Amino acid sequence: MSDAAGSAIAQTPEPPYTAVIFTSVKTGDDLDGYAAMAAKMDALAAEQPGYLGIESAGNSPSITVSYWAEESDAQNWKQVADHLGAQALGKKRWYADYMTRVATVHRAYGHPSPRTD
Repeated sequence: MSDAAGSAIAQTPEPPYTAVIFTSVKTGDDLDGYAAMAAKMDALAAEQPGYLGIESAGNSPSITVSYWAEESDAQNWKQVADHLGAQALGKKRWYADYMTRVATVHRAYGHPSPRTD
């Protein structure tokens, strides 16, 4: 799977699997608080059943894609209490605009390092 958000391309299994694509424009308020919460949520997501990895890019807009073995795993993550709290803070404090999209990955290809697992 991947390291911390943004540090590597997530090493996902053969498709199919679920991708949750979160695109956001930040308000610019409390960026330190945002960074701390993002790190906490990345670590918490990695502990959830079905978690495969995460990738983040950009600043404004920023895009974070989390990968899940099944759509139900992604749905369960959305309902984790600490994640619900982070979502509420995001709406109130950190996001000027955002969109979440959930997709099924049918094909994945690229030029990654060969998997050794």
